[in-house]
Amino acid sequence: MLRMLTLAGSLAFGAVLALPSQHSGRLVKVYGDLATADRVAIVVPGADTTVATFEASTKRPGGAARALLAEATKVGHGERLAVVAWLGYDAPPTWSLGAITDSAAVEGAKALRRTVTELHARTSAPIALLCHSYGSVVCAKARPDLPVADMALFGSPGIDAPSDRTPSDRTLPNPIPSDPTPSNPTLLDRTLLDRRPSDPTPSAATPAATRVWAGVGGSDWIRFVPKVKLGPLGFGADALSPGYGARVFEVGPGGHSDYFAPGTPSLRNLTLIALGRPGDVVAAAPA
Repeated sequence: MLRMLTLAGSLAFGAVLALPSQHSGRLVKVYGDLATADRVAIVVPGADTTVATFEASTKRPGGAARALLAEATKVGHGERLAVVAWLGYDAPPTWSLGAITDSAAVEGAKALRRTVTELHARTSAPIALLCHSYGSVVCAKARPDLPVADMALFGSPGIDAPSDRTPSDRTLPNPIPSDPTPSNPTLLDRTLLDRRPSDPTPSAATPAATRVWAGVGGSDWIRFVPKVKLGPLGFGADALSPGYGARVFEVGPGGHSDYFAPGTPSLRNLTLIALGRPGDVVAAAPA
């Protein structure tokens, strides 16, 4: 069970949610002002992500969050964006059995659902999940009935096959309302990651659809990974396949770790998804 998180300072640019008594593994950091945000994006990273490398570059969640905010100032129409860089699960090493099984994703999905629930208790802003590589497996497992406006899967090794409806057709409950009068607006009195699985789920109101997106870089080696599931190994369907039902967006020629690199079509489109502007997202050219 995850330990309780405490907020170090206000939820402003670079505010950190730390996990005391853990030497490594999990960290959540909020970039931008969550209290005044019009939109919130959660960056869910993939394998080989650690606390030690969290801020290393745009290949890591902290750098990705900063890149999204910088791009939002270029392409935005005045929307206020907050980005949550989320390492709320034990991301497996790339060269490990854990990276080709879903055990870490199952536990990560539970933590991600708790985070989204808690964020909706703190803000009424729509939330977008931006899910890279193994992080897309985490997001897809968390996805059923999750109250998010958008979910982007990119560099994905495969996704569990959808049920009788495609992801973009499924409906989700509206977010739970924000607390009307928080006792201390600069501090969380509850964790973003440690709501217990047994806690009651907020009641659903009028359902709203979630937009599901998918993309892969032209030089991403993940293209050559078979999108199959054989017993406990593999993850299933290709998120870009027509049967999955996602909107395929333009990424450009980049590799597996280039999705948040400045100046790329992928960063621009992911930012537009985060800002809730689906009409401005450039679709991928037909294969």
